[in-house]
Amino acid sequence: MTAPAHPRQALVVGATGIVGQNLAERLTAQGWDVHGLSRSGRVAGPGVHPVKADLADAAGLAAAVAGLSPELVAITAWTRQATEAENIAVNGAAVRNVLEALEPARSERHVALMTGLKHYLGPFEAYAQGEMPDTPFHEDEPRLDAPNFYYAQEDELFAAAARAGFTWSVHRSHTVFGFAVGNAMNMVLTLSAYAAICKELGRPFVFPGSSTQWNSVTDVTDADLLADQIIWAAGAEAGHDQAFNTANGDVFRWRWLWPQIAAHFGVEWEGYEGRIRPLTESMAGAEDVWAGIAADHGLVEPDLGRIASWWHTDSDLGREIEVLTDMNKSRKAGFTQSRDSRDSFFRYVERYRAARIIP
Repeated sequence: MTAPAHPRQALVVGATGIVGQNLAERLTAQGWDVHGLSRSGRVAGPGVHPVKADLADAAGLAAAVAGLSPELVAITAWTRQATEAENIAVNGAAVRNVLEALEPARSERHVALMTGLKHYLGPFEAYAQGEMPDTPFHEDEPRLDAPNFYYAQEDELFAAAARAGFTWSVHRSHTVFGFAVGNAMNMVLTLSAYAAICKELGRPFVFPGSSTQWNSVTDVTDADLLADQIIWAAGAEAGHDQAFNTANGDVFRWRWLWPQIAAHFGVEWEGYEGRIRPLTESMAGAEDVWAGIAADHGLVEPDLGRIASWWHTDSDLGREIEVLTDMNKSRKAGFTQSRDSRDSFFRYVERYRAARIIP
């Protein structure tokens, strides 16, 4: 069989993020012609063509993607707003603007949308409150009776698919372990920075979350696994027009992993001891400490705000309910990959070290 004259084209929206960067790398390695869209317009990786655009600027976005003919579109970006009403308006519009900008080309065969477990847990304003389905979460659970920007994004996707005739998939991930800088939801890098600051200050590495998260089983999502599931869903008929949970396939307890993280960074640790001790409080004012660590170790990013997302890790580790997902739908459909979550965490730690992002 002869190779096609032109490689298949993909557009990754949010290409410099924790998922988009991994997806762009994987698609490029598989021979796709990958265009990576981001607000900064930074190159997302070797061989990825940067596209600079603001998802809120419909006209500018249309101009930025003019001339592209992507067969696969992956939307992995969102922008946090002060209220859920604003989240709905801004992030729903972002999906609509992307798909409307691409409509003239009529090239899309599949569009993948990354969301998350707030689909089951509710929005930030009512996070893990009220009635929720039992864990593990299943994809066929009815939507919660509360406004949710994930629902708005899905509805924009479904409407565009009905107009244009492409297939779609929705990927609901848990906490993502991956490689990115300046990402709003990056637990591996956040905990790595926290450990480095604790070591610098001679403080114990204190678990910041709840008794429930310390003692209960949980799961997480490796960014590489999520990228592979998106690529699989685009190419497999069983992946079309479906929503899938996306988790590594194993479970663990933080009381098991926390001491191992502490040992890896050479710090003493403390577990849950009667109350939540959030990072937003314990790490307040640590910017100068990090800047000093960066200078001493020759790190590439002295700005702690681009390294650590204290609020997000506090949110994940502070939940008072058990959170894990069911992966049977994905497995039965044919996507059977898994990851060892402990290995994922430390693999990304070493990648951050190799890139001189952490000491």
